[in-house]
Amino acid sequence: MKIPSDFPPVLYVPCHQHVSDPSDARVLLNNTRDGRSSLLVYSALDRLHTCMGRDQPWIVIPTSYLSSLRDVAPFDLVLLDVVVPEEARAS
Repeated sequence: MKIPSDFPPVLYVPCHQHVSDPSDARVLLNNTRDGRSSLLVYSALDRLHTCMGRDQPWIVIPTSYLSSLRDVAPFDLVLLDVVVPEEARAS
């Protein structure tokens, strides 16, 4: 997986639920309109809060870990700092 050179060194990744052990985290994958799976990632915690809401569970990973993450949770696209409309956010 080729990571763009302008990606930040760490990424905040939305998860399904809050966990105390990061190895228990299940990242949140989304489907695009054309059927591909996408992983939303955020360049800073305040951006994740702004784009997905303060209640969204998350983990932080080194950007270099994206390839390993893809091995355990396959995705087609990585989307950076995407705003999720409030009506589509987890409650």
